[in-house]
Amino acid sequence: AYAIVGVACAAMLESDGLPFIAQSLLTAAVGLLAYKALKTQLVRERPYITHNGIVAAAAPLDRYSFPSGNTMHAVSFAILYSSHMPFVIWIMLPFAFLVAASRVILGLHYPCDVVVGAVLGATLAYSSLAVFA
Repeated sequence: AYAIVGVACAAMLESDGLPFIAQSLLTAAVGLLAYKALKTQLVRERPYITHNGIVAAAAPLDRYSFPSGNTMHAVSFAILYSSHMPFVIWIMLPFAFLVAASRVILGLHYPCDVVVGAVLGATLAYSSLAVFA
């Protein structure tokens, strides 16, 4: 979903499209590195592992839950894309909210995992916007 919206934004940005794609990819890569480092250092098991009453409704990518990488990327791209093309906020904001909610509903994350993921995503996006200004 991010790639589709990102490519559409890049196409509409015409000559600014390539720098936009580069910024998006670099921001995603930094986010991935930060999220992986935090997960391997903090090793918080997912809710369905810790609590018998919670069933994972989807297969997780790994054993650990903190922070939510899906939420981090959803929020990061929502802010980043919307800063370049303000009208996409109407697509990206509801999508980011649904991603965040789904992580808890699916039994894969605690609410605080999602909140921290959202804060990380916002921090990444605003940092990227400052660097690429």
